[in-house]
Amino acid sequence: MADEIRIRKFSALMSTKKVKKAGQLFESWAFGKINYLLFSAALILILAGYVIMARGSVNSFQSLTLAPIMLFLGYIVVIPLALIYREKSKTDK
Repeated sequence: MADEIRIRKFSALMSTKKVKKAGQLFESWAFGKINYLLFSAALILILAGYVIMARGSVNSFQSLTLAPIMLFLGYIVVIPLALIYREKSKTDK
């Protein structure tokens, strides 16, 4: 009987810890205004890269150099930056 009580208390304690950790995780990954602006800029950069690639001829500067650079910047630089960037709060100082 005492073991059952200990098991129930332990399981109740673990379930409250999981809820607290999950709440902290989602609070720390909240997107701010700058995150959305960076993500929007990345999408515009990627779309512009594809449009430039489609408009240029096969062996042109646009298709072989400019568009891949824009796509690289959008996918590899700006989107991860939008996901990682976090504004400093008063408690982070």
